Amino acid sequence: MIDRKKLAQELILRENIRKAIKIVQRKRTSARLSELKDERRLRGVIRSLLSEGQSAVASVAKHDSTGINALEDLLKNTNVLSVIETGYKSLTTKDDDDPEEGQTKQRRSYENHILSAVAKSLAPEESRKEAGEDVEITEDIDIDVGDRPEDDPDFIDVADEEVEVEEADPKEEFGLNGEDKTGRNRAFTDFTDIEKVILTAFDDLDNPSDMAMFEEYLIKNLALYFEKYENELAGDVEAPAAAMDATADVDVESELGSGETDIPEFALEEVLRHLNIDDIIENLL
Repeated sequence: MIDRKKLAQELILRENIRKAIKIVQRKRTSARLSELKDERRLRGVIRSLLSEGQSAVASVAKHDSTGINALEDLLKNTNVLSVIETGYKSLTTKDDDDPEEGQTKQRRSYENHILSAVAKSLAPEESRKEAGEDVEITEDIDIDVGDRPEDDPDFIDVADEEVEVEEADPKEEFGLNGEDKTGRNRAFTDFTDIEKVILTAFDDLDNPSDMAMFEEYLIKNLALYFEKYENELAGDVEAPAAAMDATADVDVESELGSGETDIPEFALEEVLRHLNIDDIIENLL
């Protein structure tokens, strides 16, 4: 005759074993998912390191023009771009006649003054180099000066006719007609900071082709950077398509359940202590 009490206990034990197996499976699956996440993170770090290494190699590769190499070094390793970006992006006031979107008068004035100042600053340097070294004057001029130069009939006395010369405002001389003065003033301040750095890089060049390339592509690149800064201010850069389709990492709890069970924790531990879970899973599943 079947002992109902023992049968009931055996059924309860079997049910507890099944629940214990499910809990072990969940833990193993969770551990595996955690390993996969760690592996993805590691792959990301490796890709990042490889990318940095490739960038380092690329930075060593040079162009076939010394002028372009000098320009790249100027833009990469000096404060020229950071000064210009800060100055340009600080001009955020919008006048009533400014467009709803796009470049304001202040920022347009800043850009035009910087580009014009760069071209004007490099022009005399280029002319000086093309003309060669300054010619030293060695001719002796014989002038006989008496005890009182004022007595010489050729002496022109202007002591009583002093004319005060008003010093020109350097910002006015720097400015362009019709441009916003706030943008002009900020451009004047910033160009004063970076002009020497630009001229130092340019002064290393002596080949006319290199000088022409440096000047041309410096102005072109600055214009492109101004366009880039304006786009960043507009804030209308679309998210990459890959980002739109991206999904979050697997949520272990939602995928596998909360892992809760109506079996008391101490009871499960007691059952698991006397069982070989690997053998049970292999035989029952």
